[in-house]
Amino acid sequence: MSVKLPVLAALALVLSAGTAAAGPDYVCKGDRVEKGGSTQFTVRRSGSEVTIEKGGSTKGKAVKRGSKMEVEVGGSTKATIANGKIEKGGASWSTVSDAQRKFDCDDTVAATLWVLFQINVLP
Repeated sequence: MSVKLPVLAALALVLSAGTAAAGPDYVCKGDRVEKGGSTQFTVRRSGSEVTIEKGGSTKGKAVKRGSKMEVEVGGSTKATIANGKIEKGGASWSTVSDAQRKFDCDDTVAATLWVLFQINVLP
């Protein structure tokens, strides 16, 4: 019985190390969003507006309206970013901190990318 406990403890340690949270999938570097060191998307900024491009084509943007940022695709609002939350249709959808777990970027860029992935505009 006393031998089993250390073996089980060692096994638990190995298994927990394998399931530890990995870093973000994507990392912002200047105006580029990289995955594995390769540029996947480009971020363009104009005033308070943030545009996400892939291959030179606009995929979506975040536009400031009052105290909120609205994520738009083709002029249609898909989500709102405000107070650390991402909302869809007025209901809570996710948080900016959740978005930043996948996208190591500032809050607006991370949330915008997260929304574009959720609605299958990206990748």
